[in-house]
Amino acid sequence: MRVAFTVLAALMAVGLEAGDWPQWRGPERNGRATGLEARADWPPSLTPAWTVSVGEGHASPVVVGDRVFVFSREGGDEIVRSLELATGTTVWRQSYPAPYTMNRAAQRHGKGPKGTPVVADGRVCTLGISGILSCFATGDGRLLWRKEFGSEFSGTSPLYGTAMSPVVDGGHLIAHVGGPGDGALTAFDAETGDVVWAWTGDGPGYASPVVAEMGGVRQVVTFSESFLVGVAADDGTLLWKLPFTTSYVQNAVTPIVQGDTIIYSGLDHPLRALRVVKGAAGWTTEPVWENDEVAAYMSTPVLVDGRVYGLSQRKRGQFFALDAATGKTIWLSDGRRGDNAAVIAGGGMLFLLTTGSELIVAPLAEEAFTPTRTWRVADTPTWAHPVILDDGVLIKDLETLALLRFEREAGADAPRRRSPTGAVTSSTGRSP
Repeated sequence: MRVAFTVLAALMAVGLEAGDWPQWRGPERNGRATGLEARADWPPSLTPAWTVSVGEGHASPVVVGDRVFVFSREGGDEIVRSLELATGTTVWRQSYPAPYTMNRAAQRHGKGPKGTPVVADGRVCTLGISGILSCFATGDGRLLWRKEFGSEFSGTSPLYGTAMSPVVDGGHLIAHVGGPGDGALTAFDAETGDVVWAWTGDGPGYASPVVAEMGGVRQVVTFSESFLVGVAADDGTLLWKLPFTTSYVQNAVTPIVQGDTIIYSGLDHPLRALRVVKGAAGWTTEPVWENDEVAAYMSTPVLVDGRVYGLSQRKRGQFFALDAATGKTIWLSDGRRGDNAAVIAGGGMLFLLTTGSELIVAPLAEEAFTPTRTWRVADTPTWAHPVILDDGVLIKDLETLALLRFEREAGADAPRRRSPTGAVTSSTGRSP
């Protein structure tokens, strides 16, 4: 009976719980860790609980219940794993061939995958760097369905590989598939993989779609290759579009939606806000504000308590805070913070993970950038977003996934994860 119960439990669908991080940028896809408890203090160092080799790639881990799901690459295969959150032990592992030749201009960024999985309704769905779309059962990892698009489009991924993370809405798995100049923002039946609707007006960008209600209509908002668009979530009808292109065709920043306002940016483009308006003649967009002091290249900002926090490409990486209503700059950090940073808010704090493997924690609602702690959390670059937990953080570096705890539990004797200086290090204020 014990064996039978264990097997049955493994086959059960993983259900969402408070504090889960089931998709790109969290439960509401906005970079906010809801329900995270505020802490009075932060330790000078982090305590490694476990480290697991999972393969290369920059897809972020996701957490549902007591399971972690991670998407990566080993050689010519893309790998999907389910791990125990408490121990890092592998529950199941699935792989499939996904050979890929990286564009020479992006070789240093690796062969991915880059798109973060999404977990919903007992399924974990992934979009690989070459455009392979798959759904697996969360309980035992069995493949439910898979789609490849070589016969439908002239290319199956953008120039530098697929980076967008799919989203699930109302039983639909939404992903922008295809390649340069030839693609389709598509809603698939999440259970079967059947196409429900498709907007074929442009190829995919690198940003990820978000779903929100604007003007009384539920919409999918995303960057395509050359536009910022909104399509009806129920049938894919194009509602509005705004031309938007960047140098080297790199629309990579996920739009922020708050009410009828969208905040967006791109390489060498100021951070801007627009309002989506439904009128008698149809849908239009109206500019709200523009701030040319900051420009987001790959890093998506977070909006919380009336402020926008993020990393600007200016001065080789500069953190910022803006007033969300007016776009006015509240503060700018010093420069040289790095090429990219994951930005997460929760528990009254701002969490910033740079590609230089520094995790910075700073209080929100300050009038200047005043970091509380800075920890070096890995030995290799950290492009994947972390998952902030009440008692620690999940960090995916080039090839490993680690759980680092904010404090050592009484009696714990977990092996420490070594950094170049011999420990998981910390400083107050600006990192060295």
